[in-house]
Amino acid sequence: MIGRAFDPEQLIQLVDHVTGKLNIDTERIYVTGLSMGGYGTWRLVAKYPERFAAAVPICGGGEPEKMAKALSKVPIWAFHGAKDNVVPPKESEEMVEAVKRAGGDAKLTIYPDANHNSWEATYDNPKVYAWLLEHRRRK
Repeated sequence: MIGRAFDPEQLIQLVDHVTGKLNIDTERIYVTGLSMGGYGTWRLVAKYPERFAAAVPICGGGEPEKMAKALSKVPIWAFHGAKDNVVPPKESEEMVEAVKRAGGDAKLTIYPDANHNSWEATYDNPKVYAWLLEHRRRK
């Protein structure tokens, strides 16, 4: 999965294009994605931690030990369904634990009855948006 995930260089070019065209508060750029986009979220933030205020990866994963140091620079709230039969919850668990070991601010919510569609409960939760807005990019 990692080798075929989103290319962080292409994604950051998209972020640069959008921020160059629209009136965007660059201190409050958040990243989120689900499934393969969850993998992309972890990769993008690991490659460019200085660009983001916070991240919400959903049912994704990455390379915990390789990415943890960079990820520790960005607050992260990950989500996963306990019954996910596409991406094992262990993927999110390993990422969050690695970020914590590296001194980062990371937490994980596991929905006990959710399968791979854990983004439905996540994006329907007003607390997620309030949490995001509590964060500004660290300098």
